[in-house]
Amino acid sequence: MAHLPFDVVAFDLDGTLADTAPDLAASLNHALAALGRPTVPPESVRYLVGHGARALLRRGLAVSGEAPEDLVDAGMPIFLDFYGEHICDGTRPYPGVEAALDAIETAGARPALCTNKPEALTRKLLDALGWQRRFASIVGGDTLAVRKPDPAPLLEAIARAGGGGAAAFVGDSITDADTAKAAGLPFVAVSFGFRDRPVEELGADAVIDRFDDLMHALQSLAAKEERA
Repeated sequence: MAHLPFDVVAFDLDGTLADTAPDLAASLNHALAALGRPTVPPESVRYLVGHGARALLRRGLAVSGEAPEDLVDAGMPIFLDFYGEHICDGTRPYPGVEAALDAIETAGARPALCTNKPEALTRKLLDALGWQRRFASIVGGDTLAVRKPDPAPLLEAIARAGGGGAAAFVGDSITDADTAKAAGLPFVAVSFGFRDRPVEELGADAVIDRFDDLMHALQSLAAKEERA
């Protein structure tokens, strides 16, 4: 059995564990159309995600003009209602995710989830994916009064998972990278997620191209910290 010297391995959700872009894009374009704005190319949503639903809607509006807060306020219920009804129409886990989560638990660590997606929608998506019992803790974007890149949600997810020792964070964006840095934790970036810049510019401690490589990356990080 592989040894993993982390008590908790925390994960981002959108763009890290699952490709949620198809359903986020459909929901964003539904809201934009309802607000009388042009829709955006679905693929472009991969570069707009990262700071939660409100920021996604604001960025979608900004593509075609101004994005005043009253218009964002009006669009949020439209976006969230549609997304809640279509939360897993096109969403799919990335290859190897479930095997990686199994390997982490087998090695004695606990997976935790820290996302900027609202907690209720996060749990609904986990239910749809059959992941209700996959995580020792779940912290969403509205679980606390602050969200990533503030380190508090990540530290809370680790604490709720029973973490009292070493932990690591796995994500895909600059938001996740900044969160890990603020929390003082090693950060593993996936090369296939949602981001607005090349993965090489995230300042990650390790980068993986597939989840089959995650355990090796985590073990290498732990060994590097021990040498330091």
